Amino acid sequence: QVQLVESGGGLVQAGGSLRLSCRASGGTFSRYVMGWFRQVPGKEREFVSAISWNGGRPDYADSVKGRFTISRDNAVNTVSLQMNSLKPEGTAVYYCAADPGSWQTGRLSRDKSLYDYWGQGTQVTVSS
Repeated sequence: QVQLVESGGGLVQAGGSLRLSCRASGGTFSRYVMGWFRQVPGKEREFVSAISWNGGRPDYADSVKGRFTISRDNAVNTVSLQMNSLKPEGTAVYYCAADPGSWQTGRLSRDKSLYDYWGQGTQVTVSS
C-alpha cells in the first residue's frame, strides 16, 4: 500500500509562488508515474502535471504550462510542484497521485482513473 502526503499549500496573492511537495511511503516510488491534479467544489478533478519514473518526461496541462514545474527526487520518495505566476483560477485543492501500472505500460497519463493512490490534498488559495 502506498501512502501519499502533500504539503505546501496556503494563501498567496495573484502573481505569487508556492511549492507543493508530496512524500510517498510504501510501494516502489521510483517505478511510478506521479501526477498532480486539482479540484474545486462542484467540478471534476482535473489534471495539472505528471512526471515519468526517471523525471525525463514531464507533462503539463495547457493552463499551467510555462508557469508550473514538476520534479521528483527518488532518493527521498518526493515529487514537487513549483507554481509560479499563480492566478485566482488556480484556487483549488491539489492532490498528488501515483500510477503503479505505468511501470509495465510505459504510459504517462492525464486520466485520473489510472492513478491508484491519492493523497489527502492540500488547499491552495490565490487571492486577486
